[in-house]
Amino acid sequence: MNKMETMSGAKALMTAMEKEGVKQVFGLPGGANLPMYDEFARCDIRHILVRHEQSAAHMADGFGRVSRKPGVCFATSGPGATNILTGIATAQADSAPMIAVTGQVPVKMIGKDAFQESDIIGMANPVVKYAFQPRTAEEIPDVVKKGFYIAETGRPGPVLIDIPKDVQTNEVPMTFPNEFKIQGYHPWSDPDIVAIEKAIDMYFIQKNQLS
Repeated sequence: MNKMETMSGAKALMTAMEKEGVKQVFGLPGGANLPMYDEFARCDIRHILVRHEQSAAHMADGFGRVSRKPGVCFATSGPGATNILTGIATAQADSAPMIAVTGQVPVKMIGKDAFQESDIIGMANPVVKYAFQPRTAEEIPDVVKKGFYIAETGRPGPVLIDIPKDVQTNEVPMTFPNEFKIQGYHPWSDPDIVAIEKAIDMYFIQKNQLS
């Protein structure tokens, strides 16, 4: 772990993304993610403003396809968050690494039909590799580290990080992990050459039988 430093959840988010090498974010501000946007003036990440959240998701998807590094998009809560679902699903279908960060209503208002609240975790779960919703600011550095790892490893794909507004604004001592463990996630990376050769042989045998 690195040395503790007191900061807001929003600042911790941007600091953690800088540590992951993020240089640009595609997004559109709204009420529930304004604390994140305040931090753009105090970090080295470039923000690329879109006119619709769906565009941000498709841009992040395209960035991931070309660079093989996660493209990052920002959206606010409610309809802002739901507008990025098509881009997320596209990234999942085509194995493009992506990090989608959405604002959310304060923790105490979740599940109470608050203004511009939507269950984006429930909606996105079928089309993401994993979805996080940190309920305390202290969780943000760990969540970002895990999110980028999940998005890039194994079969690449999108990860959603949904951050309540009060979690963004709370200031607490932060630690940024160098090492972490994700229970149950062990991406397979070394190809089984014997199995691949067997599959090729089966393909040609079947092809010859059909011809």
